[in-house]
Amino acid sequence: MAALAAEREARERALRAQEAKVGRLLAARALARLDGGAPAALRLVLSGDDPMAAARRLHYLDHLSRAAAQVIAAHRQGLAELARVRAALEARARELAAIGERQRADRERLLAERRERRRVLERIAAEVRRARREVSVLAADERRLARVIEEIGRLLASRPGAGHRRVERAAELSVSGAPFAALKGSLRLPVRGELARQSRSAKGVFIRAPEGEPVRAVAAGRVVFADWMRGYGNLLIVDHGEDYLTVYGNNEALLKQVGDAVAAGEPLATVGASGGGEQTGLYFEVRHLGRPLDPLGWAKLR
Repeated sequence: MAALAAEREARERALRAQEAKVGRLLAARALARLDGGAPAALRLVLSGDDPMAAARRLHYLDHLSRAAAQVIAAHRQGLAELARVRAALEARARELAAIGERQRADRERLLAERRERRRVLERIAAEVRRARREVSVLAADERRLARVIEEIGRLLASRPGAGHRRVERAAELSVSGAPFAALKGSLRLPVRGELARQSRSAKGVFIRAPEGEPVRAVAAGRVVFADWMRGYGNLLIVDHGEDYLTVYGNNEALLKQVGDAVAAGEPLATVGASGGGEQTGLYFEVRHLGRPLDPLGWAKLR
């Protein structure tokens, strides 16, 4: 823009100089004309002056006419160049204005994207904080369940006859008469539904099922825990002997009490959402010596 403006000013100065030159030439031509508008050449012919002097004056007049024509042509070319420069200047101004408008629009879009990105990051940060709190709560719930199972193990080991294997004959541990360890891979899941891994370090499975569906014992045993526990809701634990326990959580209602003997397939509870989750279903674990085992490795899936 600055270069075009400087070129415009230079051409305008040159045109003003050319206009002055054209004015002087026109004035000279006007002085060389006769009264009434007769050309100077006709005046020389009729004057009777020396032919040589007349020839010199005619040559001068011809040279003056050509010079005037050249100056006028240059002036016209200068006017055209000035118009071109002015048009280029206006076009560049319009282009820069359009660029500025696009830049303002881009800046507004970038600011909007930045605000949206900030909102997304704040939402993600809030979700991370909430997830950390949930993980902390889940870990605390898992530790609480582990302590309960550990205490149950100690009680069963310290009290003669308290464990299921001590009060039931080996042939009565299952319908097939086999001990619990021999049932691996053949157990039926306690409720019919859709399997979903839980987030408690995959210690158990969550089986989505309608509320009120019966929860059945996977094998014969004796109830050693039946109470509400934070994170697991109405929780029931069955001892199957040989230090094997099965855990049934998130129940709507418990149908058995501590000390009740149960047979394989017998209803223990009903499906609910007492653990605090949004979905109804059963949380199920298999443990041996207090350590969690993969329940799906013990079940016969169809």
